[in-house]
Amino acid sequence: MKRMQKLTEKSVPEPLATDSYDYRLPPELIAKEPAHPKDSSRLLVVDRKSGTITHAVFRDILSFIPKKCAIIYNDTKVIKARLFGKKESGGKVELLINRQLDAERYNVLIRGKVKPGSELLFDGGLKAEVLELCSDGSRIVRFKSAEGTVLDFEALLHHLEEIGHVPLPPYMQREDREEDAKLYQPVFARHEGAVAAPTASLHFTEELFNKMRKSFDIYPITLHVGAGTFKPVEAETITDHPMHSEYYEIPEETRKVIDSDREILAIGTTVTRTIEYYVRTRKPFGECDLFLHPGNPPRRVDHLLTNFHLPKSTLIMLVASFLGLEKTMEVYRCAIEKRYRFYSYGDAMLIL
Repeated sequence: MKRMQKLTEKSVPEPLATDSYDYRLPPELIAKEPAHPKDSSRLLVVDRKSGTITHAVFRDILSFIPKKCAIIYNDTKVIKARLFGKKESGGKVELLINRQLDAERYNVLIRGKVKPGSELLFDGGLKAEVLELCSDGSRIVRFKSAEGTVLDFEALLHHLEEIGHVPLPPYMQREDREEDAKLYQPVFARHEGAVAAPTASLHFTEELFNKMRKSFDIYPITLHVGAGTFKPVEAETITDHPMHSEYYEIPEETRKVIDSDREILAIGTTVTRTIEYYVRTRKPFGECDLFLHPGNPPRRVDHLLTNFHLPKSTLIMLVASFLGLEKTMEVYRCAIEKRYRFYSYGDAMLIL
């Protein structure tokens, strides 16, 4: 009652109020390991026309997808973006690559105080020169070899493969292990650049993906998921949230499908945002900073495959752009009651 009174006083419509997207999740429902095999995870299917909720197993997903639907997936590949090293003074430091800015510079998150002009040291002779402190607390750096040569992306990737760590989300509350390099990666990943997995893709095995390819027309896009995907909405009104941006590319064949009148199933929120940004801007590549929510619903994507997301996140608000706030929270209450597993390694939801 107090929350409703507060919203009324501020005249904020409930679907645009950040507090409306809060929910209480039992800690044991946060998945710290994926299902084995991946396609044995559970699948909650929501039919928007009938309002019905169906409980299934992910490997049976193809039987729910409309027969003439085109399926679009994200072929980004997660890099080992987490580095542990030390400052020149000897103090420990942790660095997480957020996104590549150009041929030499990267936006990163650094745990620990470091000033512009300082240098961070990592195993294998890798160095990071801190160039700039950004207003949001992130830094801009460039990476160098032991000899001082500025590294391009390909050269940096070699170092990351040798000494980097898989950037598991903090809510997993554990360090990455060797098997995470494969498990926290879609089977159809191709283009390196993401620092977080497009999690709806993690449910597919090679066998299921090949089966889908034989039964449906499938098309790729690339959006390199950044650390901003985990940033909570802190503004009281969701439209005041500064949305993060991520680099994307849409191949010509995929653009033709988007420009057609075919039904589209988007595998994940990243695909949805990319398609919807293209529909609004007609740009085949660039920086996507689109925020989908009930006040800005999708115009082109018909169906969505996604996971269960954090409270007050832009991702649960994107789900609400398809289902509406009331139905979204009903579905989440149902998922909690039925003991679905949540977040990156958790279970899936199909919105039809």
